[in-house]
Amino acid sequence: MLRSLFTGISGLRTHQQMMDVTANNIANVNTTGFKSSSAIFQDTLSQMVTGAGAPQAGNGGTNPSQIGLGVQLSAVTTNFTQGSTQVTGRSTDMMINGDGFFVVDNKGEQMYTRAGAFSFDADGRLVNPQGMVMQGWGTNAAGLVDTKSVPGDVTLPISTLRPPRETDSTIFAGNLPKNAADGTEITTSVKIYDQAGAEKTLSVTFTKDAAPATTWQVSATDTATPPNTVTGSVDLGANGANAHNTVLTMPIADSGNSITIDLTRVTGFAGQNTVAPQQQNGSGMGSLSSFSISKDGLLVGVFSNGQKQTLAQLAMANFNNPPGLEKAGESVYRASVNSGEAQLGTAGSGGRGFLQGQALEMSNVDLGQEFTNLVVSQRGFQANSKVITTADELLQELVNMKR
Repeated sequence: MLRSLFTGISGLRTHQQMMDVTANNIANVNTTGFKSSSAIFQDTLSQMVTGAGAPQAGNGGTNPSQIGLGVQLSAVTTNFTQGSTQVTGRSTDMMINGDGFFVVDNKGEQMYTRAGAFSFDADGRLVNPQGMVMQGWGTNAAGLVDTKSVPGDVTLPISTLRPPRETDSTIFAGNLPKNAADGTEITTSVKIYDQAGAEKTLSVTFTKDAAPATTWQVSATDTATPPNTVTGSVDLGANGANAHNTVLTMPIADSGNSITIDLTRVTGFAGQNTVAPQQQNGSGMGSLSSFSISKDGLLVGVFSNGQKQTLAQLAMANFNNPPGLEKAGESVYRASVNSGEAQLGTAGSGGRGFLQGQALEMSNVDLGQEFTNLVVSQRGFQANSKVITTADELLQELVNMKR
């Protein structure tokens, strides 16, 4: 039989495989996080007709004569270029800007994905649409994340309560008018919290001294039962710049602690009264009301008392050879012997990209290129089928010679 028949068959088979790869790319044009593939061809073995000859006795050398035996599929490579961004507005949707993969647990097997469509299940675990659980690191008692430990399921504890914090520091700032009349009283107040998280009011009264004219007497009282009180004075200086850095300390009878009242930012220039509380560091008990995910993968809880707390750190993976990953379906990959071991870390470190919240990475399929590949594969298939037809006609001529 003619070698060209089998060569043509190999061409048909290989171009059919190219068509299969192209069809899969087009089918996944709207698949979140999908990475397109391309077929790479190579020739098969070549039959030696005449071997190479070395130059000798004044004659030149001769080149080998070989006849190829067709084509075969060399590889199907995955293109990991960045896909386009689709803004969704969902707080649990994420996309990776740059390299890297989300790490998910699929019934005990660690898998990797670029598809960032996640949500919380009934147990508060962050999962993808197939129920695979996002992996990351939780926080310890001090609220710190240990990224050197083994990652586990990322969970949003809906029932988490943030304990109250007793106020132990307050800061007042603003201006006490230097031209105020002697005996002028100016009172301002701020909400503070006790050990149990109960809200109280701390009132601070400034009274203008007659002499020296730059001094104000200070009296601070809270609404505890019995009330805690502290008195002192603040000398704002001749230029009103408060070079004395007055700080009062109010002992709290029922807890044995104290509140620092910082008046170092109060000035005494002529003009308006603007003195007011600037901050206090206490808070009541709070329940988890919302959350956010930062670009470096920190899951931060926002509590009803206005406080924020880190709840988890999302894990990300990188590989020495990402195209060596094995596609496992459902938009996830598994490591192979040629991808290298997963290098786990946080977003924005070790060559891993940053996260963008409320958005998804779409497929990186280029429809223009894929339609071109359709034409190429179709024409290649037609040309190889023509080879088979022509070889058949040659055989027919041989058969007809016997007539």
